[in-house]
Amino acid sequence: MTEEPQNDSAMEDPNGPPPLTEEERAMLEAQMKEIRVEDLLTQTVASVLNLSARRIVKEDEVDLDQARIGIEAVRAIVALLPAEVGQAIADPLSQVQLLYAQKQAESGTAGTEPDDGGPAGTSDPGPGPADQGPSKLWTPGS
Repeated sequence: MTEEPQNDSAMEDPNGPPPLTEEERAMLEAQMKEIRVEDLLTQTVASVLNLSARRIVKEDEVDLDQARIGIEAVRAIVALLPAEVGQAIADPLSQVQLLYAQKQAESGTAGTEPDDGGPAGTSDPGPGPADQGPSKLWTPGS
């Protein structure tokens, strides 16, 4: 018994999206040529910040560890973005950090060490999750 070669359409997931037309592929290629890494990082920062805030304020989704990781990730990425983007993100990031600190105080968990007091994204983010050292997340009064 010999195996018959399978064509691409036979391998497609029947529950997945339909295959792209040549016109759609061309449009996608044109978009990929134009997009910049900074644009993608900016969108990512906005998404991570929103998710971090959700993990703080939405009672059935509270996960302060996830919020802390999100805040620290945003701070690290912001340092790679143009200054005007960093300035635009500074206020929302501060608000999420304040929400985090308030929720942390409510839950009675231990405070974190403050960073060097520099602007968001300019300090060393500290040890990663594998190191399990204290977070460098700035929180008021800590």
